[in-house]
Order: sequence, then structure tokens, then C-alpha cells
Amino acid sequence: MSAAMLGRRVVLALAVLLASAITASAEDYPAKTIRTIAVQGAGGLSDVFMRGLADELSHETGVSVVVENRPGASGSLGARACAEAPPDGYTICIVNAEPLVINPVIFKNANFDPKTALIPVTRLFYLTTVFAENASLGVKSIAALAALVKSKPKTFSYLSPSLSKVAFMEEFNRANGIDFVRVPFKGGGDAVNSMLTGTTPVALFGIGNLIQFIRSGQIVGLAVDGDARSPLAPTIPTFRETGYTRHIAASFFGIYAPAGTPKPIVDKLNQLIVKAASNPEFQKRHMIPRGLAPVLDSPEHFAKALDQDRIEGLEAIKATGLYPDVK
Repeated sequence: MSAAMLGRRVVLALAVLLASAITASAEDYPAKTIRTIAVQGAGGLSDVFMRGLADELSHETGVSVVVENRPGASGSLGARACAEAPPDGYTICIVNAEPLVINPVIFKNANFDPKTALIPVTRLFYLTTVFAENASLGVKSIAALAALVKSKPKTFSYLSPSLSKVAFMEEFNRANGIDFVRVPFKGGGDAVNSMLTGTTPVALFGIGNLIQFIRSGQIVGLAVDGDARSPLAPTIPTFRETGYTRHIAASFFGIYAPAGTPKPIVDKLNQLIVKAASNPEFQKRHMIPRGLAPVLDSPEHFAKALDQDRIEGLEAIKATGLYPDVK
């Protein structure tokens, strides 16, 4: 037998042994504590949701699932910490769209590419966004709001947590010849308070944050994104129903693992998470009240959809006009 042939057989044998070891590892997974990194601080959506999911996963697997908060840099700090962890399935992260879709386009020299550093496990949910106003404005439709703003130039401001929604507002300004100005905010509580006091009377925000005030009549919902009305507020029409047909990129959160995590373990993670989050009682407690629309897709489908999200994210960034260097 030639040395070359012997070498090939050794490589093949090693590959078979490695594949067998990974398969066995996946069958035994999980065997110890799983750490989940949330890219928001305590009380943020990813933190609260993940703690609920962690309880379900712990109950299902018999191992502890702990949540570690790594807020900062619009989610990129947590995403990077996840990417730098050992790729063994015992560190995962819950990350929103910004670090995966928006930040890499804006911060091209950040020396961190989430597309190659993280593996998608499943897109958990879309976050239903409502276009809402303080009830004191006294208007009942998007067209009436635009007319009010136009009648009082340099008067109105709005809140939005994502650049895709900023892109919507910039297009809304141009289409109606108005001058809504975006106001930054520190967190969900800060944003809600600004709306309730009328300091910043208009917002494109997660409906779960505002629903109690919509129901009390303090805030008026004019439209929601997505293909269907929210079960939280079925009287609020979708944007499409109001006649607005321009695509609005949806906000989402997903679960990721460090690049290099073996495929059988990624698949096992997907199965465990999808099973836990598909439980009707779990959705009733942790998703429906917050305006979260479940997705729970496969790693392959999520990865493919992310490519389209990045195309849409680039267009959203260019549409805002805030980053003239982005082409």
C-alpha cells in the first residue's frame, strides 16, 4: 500500500471517528448548564422572554439554563460575547435584528461579522409594532395625523427603536411633506413615559409595551405592521389595510450559537427550543401578551431568511439618509 493511500485511509478513519463522537455528543446533549446571553439589560424583552424559555428548557432537559445580560452597542456586545464562546452548544444567545442585520452595514470596520461568527438556530418571533399617538392629538387615522403635523411645522417628534422604522418615518415625511423628528430614548419605560406625557407624542413601538394604555384610551393605535391584525388589539388595522403598501421590515429576535458548533448539536438545540416555545401555555404566558408572533423555524430556513433581511436592512439604512457613506 502506498504512503498516499495509507494517508487517505487514516484521514477517512479520523473523520469517521470525529463524526461518531459528535453524534454521540449530540445524543447526550445537554449534559451540563447552558448559558444564554441576552443582548438587553434586565427587564428588556430578550431578558424577560429568555428567562421564561430557560425555565421551560430546564424542565424539559433536567439541566440548568441560565441567562446572562450583555447589553450595549445596540446588541453587538452580547452577540460578540456569544461568538467568542466555545462552540460546544453550552453557550447560545438571544439577539435582535440590529446586531445581525443593521450594525454590520453601518460599522463595517468593527472587526466582527455576525454572519460568519454566529450560527442561526431559530428565529423565535416577530415583534408586532404599532404606529401610535398620544390620544390628546385627537386624530383617528394616519392621514389625519399627517395633516395635523403638516399644519404645525417643526412641532412633532416620534420614537422608534429600530432603523427599519426610522426608514418608514423618513419616507412618511417625504411622502407627506412633513417634518417628524426622531427623539432617542434610553429604554422602553423612558419611551412609554414620553408618550404618556406628550413630550414625544408619536411612536413606532412594540405593541406589548403600549397595549394597556391603548386599552385605557391614553394612547391611540393607528396601524400595526405584519400581515394580520394583532390579537392584542384586533380593532387596529394593518398598514396595508390603511392603504400603505410599502414594505416595512419586521423586528425579530432569534437564537444563535457560536460558529463551529456541530450541526447535530445545533439541530438538537433547535428541536428543544421549538418544542418548548410551541407549547400553547408557554405562548399564552410569554408571547401573546407581549405582541410576539411565533416563527420557530429551522436553522436552514432562518439562515436563508437572514440573507433577505440583510438586503432589506441595507435598503432601510439608505432610506433613512442618516448614513450617507452606506451605498
